Amino acid sequence: MLPVELDAQQQDGTLTLRLLAAADLLWFRGHFPTLPILPGVAQLDWVLHYGLTRLAPGKSFASIENIKFQQPVPPDAQLELQLQWLPEKSLLSFRYALLRGAQAEVASSGKIRLC
Repeated sequence: MLPVELDAQQQDGTLTLRLLAAADLLWFRGHFPTLPILPGVAQLDWVLHYGLTRLAPGKSFASIENIKFQQPVPPDAQLELQLQWLPEKSLLSFRYALLRGAQAEVASSGKIRLC
């Protein structure tokens, strides 16, 4: 149930991914039938997947420090996911941006504490 990874760049504790939230992903089924959007739990699942496999292997989820959902993510949206691992604070920060042509709008952001 992962998105299509279109591009990835990693440098010094920061990972930037360009993703496609394909309309046929299971996450869109029933959420919501007349106006499907990507659930917040899916966004968090992807943050943890990429963060734990590429930036902080061996770590585990501890808690959500904060999270803010600002824009709904529709099917077939292209997203930029920026992850930053702060080992001294055990924090994984993230920001999703909706890519619409030359524009990018923040869809969600937050911090997750790992242990």
